[in-house]
Amino acid sequence: MKSIIIVGAGGHGAEIDEYILFNQQQSGDCDYKVIGFLDDNPDNYFSYKLSAPLLGGVREHKVISSSNYIMGIGGLDFRRLFVERFLEEGAAFVSLIHRTAYISQSAIIGNGVVIGPHVNVGPNVHVGDFTLINSRCSLGHDTVVGRFNVISPNVCFSGFTKIGDGNLFGINSCTIIGISIGNGNKIAAGMVLDKDIIDNTVVFYRFKERIIALPK
Repeated sequence: MKSIIIVGAGGHGAEIDEYILFNQQQSGDCDYKVIGFLDDNPDNYFSYKLSAPLLGGVREHKVISSSNYIMGIGGLDFRRLFVERFLEEGAAFVSLIHRTAYISQSAIIGNGVVIGPHVNVGPNVHVGDFTLINSRCSLGHDTVVGRFNVISPNVCFSGFTKIGDGNLFGINSCTIIGISIGNGNKIAAGMVLDKDIIDNTVVFYRFKERIIALPK
């Protein structure tokens, strides 16, 4: 059984805590045991009913070599900052996959990845290290997702989509088949990506046409 420290005690950290508890209840085993949380804002911790104590702040934390870590901070900048610092100090991160997710046998999942409930990961999909895939997302066949991406609930990538590093995909956004997305982009909620996106772009647009169906 691996002892787990969750980095972040806000909403995403609370979700991870419940994912682990759910997996234990469904499988009857105890692969992971949460022993504590880290958060620089104690108010985050006390906002939720978490399964383990607050061990202190993230910035002041000294890596515990006998424990494993899961990144529970949703913000892109802080996720990468703290992961890289902890790795330099010898931290061991593990991935977490919710029991209700479907993962193809040919998919490759990196280190430190979190995959939420009812996610579909199709054949030949690659998911890079420390990417967060929220609930009900679908990654179509042959999709490649880089490192440190945050993919919000209900996002759908069509087959052969290619995603770089450090992107944020808002809720209900999606790609058509074969689209390539660079690095450091922010995709607003509900966007349909029908063309390639370069680096460091904010994708948000209003629909120019409105179709109203009138009853006969």
